[in-house]
Amino acid sequence: MSATVPAAIERTLALLDLAARPDGVAGATRHGYLDLIGGDDAPAPTGPAQRLMLTTALPAIYERWWRPALGRAVKGVLGPSMAEEHRIARLLLALSPGDGVLDVACGPGNFTREFGRTVGDTGLAVGIDASQTMLARAIGDTPEPFNNVAYVRGDAVALPFRDASFDGVCCFAALHLFDDPFTALDHFARVLTPGGRVAIFTSSTTRTLPLRLAAGAVGAGSGMRIFGTDEITGALKVRGFRDVRQRRTGLTQFVGGRKA
Repeated sequence: MSATVPAAIERTLALLDLAARPDGVAGATRHGYLDLIGGDDAPAPTGPAQRLMLTTALPAIYERWWRPALGRAVKGVLGPSMAEEHRIARLLLALSPGDGVLDVACGPGNFTREFGRTVGDTGLAVGIDASQTMLARAIGDTPEPFNNVAYVRGDAVALPFRDASFDGVCCFAALHLFDDPFTALDHFARVLTPGGRVAIFTSSTTRTLPLRLAAGAVGAGSGMRIFGTDEITGALKVRGFRDVRQRRTGLTQFVGGRKA
């Protein structure tokens, strides 16, 4: 392996399916992340909301302005803050030093970096996203000594990793944008070790009529899917998850579970 390839990426390469491993590692890592897509061949956006993630402007404001403001709008006035979201993710994943964790649709890496702190030097935090601009921001915001954090440009729906590669999988504020979210859940389950945990923050319908109407309008106009109240929890149980928990707030839900 070339000495120019960061240690975290070397460790990530070992977790890839053989078919997903790039022929030229140096070329695939020239931007600081491991590019498994190449060029501009990212999966087609599902709508305006996902298309924004591929722009150059949104990554600059995503972590500080865009994500907190959008989250507040859909979580409701009494919904958890961004700091509370980080706490919820930590509780649902129950990470320990030495664990491996995958941050699906990681964006600019705001959660990935925190996971890196939690799992320590002996652990590994990997963020995967299809957006070149988001990953460029993640690399810029993740300097040394984060030598246990790696970023991958790849398809979040069809994860390129081997079975039982990670102790935790997190997917916050993204599942509702995927073209095939239930295939994504299949892959979440596949790449988790036995006893591994999943943490999801996504959309949810509500029994309150005004909010149901608002959810329908949001989904129709943005390309976002609005999941039923028990749709994600039920899907996790079908895929063999136990101790499935859910917290609904506004038009959103936090869901966690442990793989049997």
